[in-house]
Amino acid sequence: MALPATLMSRNRLLAALPSDLLAELWPQLASVELSLRQVLHKPGEPIEAVYFPETGWVSMLAYMEDGDAAEVGLVGREGFVGLPVLLGADHDDIEAMVQAPGTALRMDARTFRQELQRLPALHNLLLRYALIHHGQVVRTAACNGRHHIDQRLARWLLMAHDRAEGDEFPMTHEFMSMMLGVRRAGVTVSAGTLQKAGHIQYGRGQITITDRPGLESVACECYGVVRHSHDSLFGLGEGSRDVYRP
Repeated sequence: MALPATLMSRNRLLAALPSDLLAELWPQLASVELSLRQVLHKPGEPIEAVYFPETGWVSMLAYMEDGDAAEVGLVGREGFVGLPVLLGADHDDIEAMVQAPGTALRMDARTFRQELQRLPALHNLLLRYALIHHGQVVRTAACNGRHHIDQRLARWLLMAHDRAEGDEFPMTHEFMSMMLGVRRAGVTVSAGTLQKAGHIQYGRGQITITDRPGLESVACECYGVVRHSHDSLFGLGEGSRDVYRP
């Protein structure tokens, strides 16, 4: 059965499903707006829904006792928010917060569990994504522990650029320091270095990627490793940005 054009999803996971299967799922999906800093699920609280982003992206944040947080994962249109539900849990100790506003397709958690049992192809695809997202989390931890802040910031900016709608997106030093788990002063110096080299322009809470190849030359190997894993999931060749963009 051909899928009507009106049912096409910009989310790569949903778009990777056979058209007849997506048509079955579609009535269970609701289009929603994701606002800046909106929390999709909080640590320790029941996860009421899963989200398949179509634009924008969501940060997965680990909080410390003193209230500080660090990003441990990033989810855009290549994935979905709600992995604990897929893996049989009803809550997480990680917060899912919208870092770049956009849109998503939302499904009630109870309905999602039912659809996973009814549709093995959906279950298998999402389990494959879960493994790749786990790899991103592991790489983030290793990168933050071993690589220079300039490399880490370049890696993160490339990840954000992949998921953005253009070369410019909102970002503050406060947010970047939280994403990288470093002091704001360190991010200010590193961002200034990248701007002086001509790789980015930064001001008034906006970042513009002006030289992506240059930024890639600064980033550590962690960006390429995670990027290759996502490309492989969707059967894309090396260097393609289609995994993140339509």
